[in-house]
Amino acid sequence: MASHVALFRAPPLSSISTRQRFHANHFSIKGLKLNTTSSTCFPCSTTTHRGGSCSLVIACSSSNGREPDSANDDGVKAVERILEEKRRAALSAKIASGEFTVEKQSGLLPVLRSLEKLGVPNEVLEFLFGWVEVNPRIPEAKGSIKAIRSEAFFIPLYELYLTYGGIFRLNFGPKSFLIVSDPSIAKHILRDNSKAYSKGILAEILDFVMGKGLIPADGEIWRVRRRAIVPALHQKYVAAMIGLFGQASDRLCKKLDAAASDGDDVEMESLFSRLTLDIIGKAVFNYDFDSLSNDTGIVEAVYTVLREAEDRSVSPIPIWEIPIWKDISPRQRKVNAALKLINDTLDDLIAICKRMVDEEELQFHEEYMNEQDPSILHFLLASGDDVSSKQLRDDLMTMLIAGHETTAAVLTWTFYLLSKEPRVMSKLQEEVDSILGDRYPTIEDMKKLKYTTRVINESLRLFPQPPVLIRRSLEDDVLGEYPIKRGEDIFISVWNLHHSPKLWDDADKFEPERWALDGPNPNETNQNFKYLPFGGGPRKCVGDLFASYESIVALAMLVRRFNFQIAVGAPPVEMTTGATIHTTQGLKMTVTHRIKPPIVPSLQMSTMGVDSSMSLSDKDEINQEGQVYQAQS
Repeated sequence: MASHVALFRAPPLSSISTRQRFHANHFSIKGLKLNTTSSTCFPCSTTTHRGGSCSLVIACSSSNGREPDSANDDGVKAVERILEEKRRAALSAKIASGEFTVEKQSGLLPVLRSLEKLGVPNEVLEFLFGWVEVNPRIPEAKGSIKAIRSEAFFIPLYELYLTYGGIFRLNFGPKSFLIVSDPSIAKHILRDNSKAYSKGILAEILDFVMGKGLIPADGEIWRVRRRAIVPALHQKYVAAMIGLFGQASDRLCKKLDAAASDGDDVEMESLFSRLTLDIIGKAVFNYDFDSLSNDTGIVEAVYTVLREAEDRSVSPIPIWEIPIWKDISPRQRKVNAALKLINDTLDDLIAICKRMVDEEELQFHEEYMNEQDPSILHFLLASGDDVSSKQLRDDLMTMLIAGHETTAAVLTWTFYLLSKEPRVMSKLQEEVDSILGDRYPTIEDMKKLKYTTRVINESLRLFPQPPVLIRRSLEDDVLGEYPIKRGEDIFISVWNLHHSPKLWDDADKFEPERWALDGPNPNETNQNFKYLPFGGGPRKCVGDLFASYESIVALAMLVRRFNFQIAVGAPPVEMTTGATIHTTQGLKMTVTHRIKPPIVPSLQMSTMGVDSSMSLSDKDEINQEGQVYQAQS
C-alpha cells in the first residue's frame, strides 16, 4: 500500500478510537483517531461475532498497511473502546439536539463581560455588545490539516462536524476552507444564491483534462454548454440507453458466469469500472472501449488520466503547476502522453461523426436520434451546435470522467452493503425475478423496480459520490448567521449531511425501507437539501437520470443471476478518496449461480435495438421442478 501523509494535527485525544466499523445488522460508524502525529487508521480483523451477528471492519487507508502490534494490551483497548463509545454517544446526542461543544460567539465576549464588571458605561457596552452580536465569528476547528493525500478525509470532517457544527473554518496547510454540513446553508449556496458561487479550485484542478467542459466551466460558458447538452438527454435517448445498459451488463454476467463455474473469486470494483467505461464510451461518443475483454492502449490512457485527476483533487500542493515539472517528472510525461492519445482519438471520432452527419438526410427535431449512432456527440453535431473542436472535446472528456467512476463507485458500495444484509438481497432478488423474468430491462421497468431503486437511493446516502462539493464565493454573502467575504473556498460535506444523526433516524444503518416504495423518488428538493446524491440547484448533475437507470439495470441483471459474498481471506474493505469514494484494495467477492424460483410471466416490452424477450444466456435450463438454474460445465 502506498505510504500516506499525516492528515491532522490536533491535541491528544486518548479517548478517540482509530477504528471505523460497519456492522451488518446495524451499520454504524465508530470514528477516527486524531493525534499529534498522524491520522493513520489500522485495519482490524475482517470479522467479529457478537451473538451471531457479523461485522466487517472498515478503516480509512493505512500509512503502511501493517497490522497493529499484536502485543498491545487488550485491556487498554477495551477501555479506549468504552470511552470512545461514550464520547460518540455524547456527541451524537448534542448534534441531535442542535447543541455543539464550541462557543460560537466572538472571543471578545469574555473581555466585554469583564468591562461590564469594571463599570464601563452602558452606552459603550451596548455598542460593543451589538458589534459582537451582528458580527459573529465562524467557529474554527482546533488543529490544522497538513495534507489530505490518499486519505478518506471526509471521515475526520465528520468528527469535526459533530464537534463544531454545521459550519466551521478549517485550515488545509496554508489554505483556509469553510466546511458546510447544514442543509439550509447548502441550499443557499447551491440553489437560492447559486450565481454568487463558482466551482473555484475544482475548475483549477481539472483544467488540464476537462478544460472548459460542463462541470468545471462557470458563467456564460457554462450556460451555453448546458443549453446545448441537456436536450441531448431526451426521453428517446434515455430509452435507447436502457438497452445499452442491458447489453453491457450481460457482457459482465458472461464474465462472472465463468468465474462462478470455476469457483474463482473476482475483484468487483475493477469490473464495475470497466463496465461503466464501456457504457459511457458508447453513450457519449459511440466508441467501444471493450475494456471488459481487452486492455488496449486507449483504455490504459483513460485510466492514467483518471488517476491523475483524482490525485490532483486531493493534493495539498499543486506541484504540477511548476513549469519545468511536466518535462522532468516521468509521471507527468506519462500523463501528457495519455492525454495526447485520448485527444487524438476524440478528434478522430469528432471528424468521423461530422462526416456521418453531413452525409445523412438530416431532419433534426426535439427528440432527434440517429439509429446507428445515438450518442450525445452525434446529437450535438446534428443540432448545428456552433462550437470549436476543442470545446467539444472538453465536453466529451468531462462527460467521460463524470459518468464513469461515479457509477462504478455506486455499484461497488451497493454490492458491499448487500453482501452484509442478506435480508435486503433476498427482497431485492424477489422483486427483480417477479418483474423482469429472464429478459432485458426496459424503460417501462424503471418505474416498476421500486425496491431496486430504493437500494440505490440508500447506497448513495451512505456512500455519496462525490462525498464533498466544492464552491468559491464570488461576492460577500451571509451563510446562516455568519458573514463571509468574496473568495472563500467552501466544502459542502455531502457525507456529513447524509450521516447526520440530527437529520436521519439510524443514520448509519443500511435501510432501503426508509424510503416509501410508493413515495416520490428522494432528491434534494423533497428532502430539503439533506440528501444530495447529484448535487442541487442549477449546477445539479445533468446526467442524474442516466446514472440512476444505469445503476438500476446493472444491479438488477447481476443479482438475478448471481449471489455475492465477501471472499474468504479478502483484505479488509477500506475507504480512500479521490473524486469518489474508492476501496483501497478492491472488493474481492465470491460469486455463485442462483437457483431461481419459477419465473413470473410479465408483459414484454421492446426497446431500441434490443429484443426484450431475448433470453440472456443459452445456459439457462428448466429442471423437473420448474426452476430455472444455470447449467455448469
